[in-house]
Amino acid sequence: MANTTFSGPVRSENGFKTISKTASTGVVHDRTYGTPAKDARRYYLEENFLQRPGLNANIDQVSTVEVQRALNRNWEALGTNMTTALCTFATTGAGVLATTATADEDQAILTPHLDSSSTATAWAGTLWGTENSVHFETSLQIPALDNQKVWAGLKLTNDQLVATDANQMFFKYQTDATNSEAFTTFAKWHFVHSIAGTDYISVLPITVAINTPYHFKIEVDSDRKATIFVNGIQYNVTTTAGSTGGTAVTAVQPGKAVTKTAALTDDIDLIPYVGIEAGDGAAEAVNVHYVACSRNVYE
Repeated sequence: MANTTFSGPVRSENGFKTISKTASTGVVHDRTYGTPAKDARRYYLEENFLQRPGLNANIDQVSTVEVQRALNRNWEALGTNMTTALCTFATTGAGVLATTATADEDQAILTPHLDSSSTATAWAGTLWGTENSVHFETSLQIPALDNQKVWAGLKLTNDQLVATDANQMFFKYQTDATNSEAFTTFAKWHFVHSIAGTDYISVLPITVAINTPYHFKIEVDSDRKATIFVNGIQYNVTTTAGSTGGTAVTAVQPGKAVTKTAALTDDIDLIPYVGIEAGDGAAEAVNVHYVACSRNVYE
């Protein structure tokens, strides 16, 4: 379609999308970040990491401390043996680079600033409830594929294990089952969701590659059913329960109905997390470009 000029306002009942199309396949990708034309019925937060996250202890230092003044007030870094110095601005990509220390099971996790005084910040004070039609999205890339677990989504805790949280929705990649669950493949992205303690693992047809941006999106509808997107492509999710293994799923085909999750447990407040865990006594890193969430202004 050529350029078009309108004399009046352009109106849409369901927002606007920025798209691209793969010439060889005709597959359309939704490249929209956030919501360009925001809906007055929804509340939006976007974290572009204008300051780098740090440990809670450093964020809470008095403002006369130089380290404290430079840190992000809304998002923090945490995890086993994590330090503020291990969260830096990425040099080859946008956003921040969260790097683990060098021992097995060391972690680098990013999340809203969660201590008891942090409810003064919107990221921590806002409830991302299953009944609120929550949308979550993030973009990340992995500099190296060695021995690690990477996860991003909405959880009750920061733990990467599938079995820990009774209610959750998150994307996960891991190179093996050590200190984690056994997947049927360790080469692909997975989407995990849990409803009142019953787990579901969807194996996405996406082989993980180094230094490749992955834009993940989770959208929960008014019926508390979630659908997912990766790099602008919508995928079905599995309805087969299981806390190990996984069931292969496909992209939603044009004109076909999407398979969403069953209704999530009502009134469960989840927390955004993006994390990486080292698996074999060497530092591992994840480059997080941004995180965005939105919800209905009132449930």
